[in-house]
Amino acid sequence: MQNIVYVLLFLTTLIWGGNAVAGKLAVGHVSPFMLTTLRWILAVLILLPFAIRPLRRDWPVIRKNLPLMAVLGVLGFTLFNASFYTALNYTSAVNVSIEQGAIPMVIIALNFLLFRIRATALQLAGFVLSLIGIALTASHGDISRLAELDINTGDLFMLLAVVFYGTYTVALRFKPDVHWLSTITVLATSALLASLPFVAWEHASDRLILPDTQGWLVVAYTALGPSILSQVLYIRGNELIGANRAGLFVNLVPIFGTLLSIAILGEVFEPHHAIALVLVFCGIGLAEYSGRKAASMSARVRASVD
Repeated sequence: MQNIVYVLLFLTTLIWGGNAVAGKLAVGHVSPFMLTTLRWILAVLILLPFAIRPLRRDWPVIRKNLPLMAVLGVLGFTLFNASFYTALNYTSAVNVSIEQGAIPMVIIALNFLLFRIRATALQLAGFVLSLIGIALTASHGDISRLAELDINTGDLFMLLAVVFYGTYTVALRFKPDVHWLSTITVLATSALLASLPFVAWEHASDRLILPDTQGWLVVAYTALGPSILSQVLYIRGNELIGANRAGLFVNLVPIFGTLLSIAILGEVFEPHHAIALVLVFCGIGLAEYSGRKAASMSARVRASVD
């Protein structure tokens, strides 16, 4: 089961790495909020034929938990993606990919503040290493710029996206126990409805860009990959090993996103990017080792009690 979880989360982060490239390819071909809305329209249309039976069966439970599930959809699907795609209009896909690695830090901090779930010493060490890596990226290699709040607009939008997705991940612990198709369909529908005011504002402010051929290709990828497949895999990974450990795998997104950005977009890879990637990768290694060790000890304790 442990190895299966790793495969699920590995595929999740690979797809998310590709999402940064897709978002950059969308610039000038479809506007950020229109992309967000269209991806969820397509995702819901794909999901509904398969989800009708589970939805009917799970509806009594869903109805009781509909406000919570709507909030999850808005946080993790609408607000995250709207901020994410907006960020890519102002900064590079490499920067966005590396900054996405801050999500586990938000998860660990929120779990402690809200539920007093303590991180281990090694998890904290990984947290600090990742934090330094993210700071290097956001400041473009000059951390002193952070003290002057001299940060690119796109990097600020991406850090906001990070907060949204970290909050969503922590809140997943409260989702009702229903079929995964029911879960993803309700969340996607909530995301679609919540995205409509954003695209209306985009239209009213003359920022709306309807998709051309390249824009539709981006919409198709984001609907099939990041909107459906990766979300299902991530939710399942959370169920199997918990938010703290599953969230740490988001730190693989910088690796995949950076490599794909260089290979597909031809973006420049700066020395501070290399340092940041090493720090982030070491951070996930330390934290995951600690998480596995703690889980193993906990299992042995339960076994001895039983």
